[in-house]
Amino acid sequence: MVSRLEFYRHDLDVADSFAQKAFNRLRLDEIPPVPQNFEVWYVYYANVNPKLRNDINTILLEQDKITENDCQDLYEKYLNHGHDRETFEKAGDQIMSTLQDMADLMSNVHGTTSDFTGTLQNTTSKLTDASTPADIMSLVKVITNETEKMIEHNKVLEGRLTHSSEIMGDLKKDMERIRREAVTDGLTGLANRKAFDDQIGRSCREAKRSKDIFSLIIIDIDHFKAFNDKYGHQIGDQVLRLVALTLVDEVKGQDMAARYGGEEFCIILPSTTKDDAKHVAENLRRAVERKEVINRSTGDNLGQITISLGVAEYLMEDTPEELIRRADRALYKSKDDGRNRITVASVPTEIPAEKPVM
Repeated sequence: MVSRLEFYRHDLDVADSFAQKAFNRLRLDEIPPVPQNFEVWYVYYANVNPKLRNDINTILLEQDKITENDCQDLYEKYLNHGHDRETFEKAGDQIMSTLQDMADLMSNVHGTTSDFTGTLQNTTSKLTDASTPADIMSLVKVITNETEKMIEHNKVLEGRLTHSSEIMGDLKKDMERIRREAVTDGLTGLANRKAFDDQIGRSCREAKRSKDIFSLIIIDIDHFKAFNDKYGHQIGDQVLRLVALTLVDEVKGQDMAARYGGEEFCIILPSTTKDDAKHVAENLRRAVERKEVINRSTGDNLGQITISLGVAEYLMEDTPEELIRRADRALYKSKDDGRNRITVASVPTEIPAEKPVM
């Protein structure tokens, strides 16, 4: 595995050029040059992570600049692996140490058991030849002493096994925590983009196999950028969490709610038609519309927020990308039609044929 240092090993002049470009970009987009934001743009200009670079280029095709929220998403998606790697390496070392300890214990047990068995066999054979009570008592004393040693050894063994079991239990908890963090958006607590991508792929494969249906809802917070610019990123984060909590309250069962990126969210609804999905979307739209944003530091009421939604039902020929594209087009139609509304994606047979260009 390439180390983080090797990943960024450049000559001084080259590194300085990438750094200057990164700082200039952050200044141009009015993004604080904190390490995470700087690293995103350094990696972009150094072109050492093609996927991150492609994501940034895609975002720039849709909007004028990369926002601080975009930087956070990109950092979490592509660059924030140091803590996990350190934890995994530590866990690996502890596992190897514990396994070695267990192996030593088993070897010791084997040796101790063999010695005890040999002593019993030797004493038993001598009992046959014992002719006096004193001889018998002497042999019984030997057996008693060896048994006591074996009992004491077993107590020590039990303690070490208990300790090893506790270590393995703690490691299991750490690995489970890392697994949860790897698929959870840190800001909202929803599933993150990686978890969504994995699930939408599984849902498409399962639907194709079982001939079942499911639907996808894509949600965008209306005028979020203007709201974020006006009140600041802390209030913007509060709005994102507010919408996320609303999704959690309204979405039940096996449905999956995820933060898709920035101010966009997605919901996967298993065994759900587009009509039923539209009903779910309407409940969400109304629930968000009823919320009011309160500035926690001042108590000021900053007003209501609304969301626009696009709904698409899975078609048997759909790839995950095609399903997302249809839902996304429906979302943008909702935005073009005035926002705070729902659009259901048309299936191909419902799309009117384009007139030929004369």
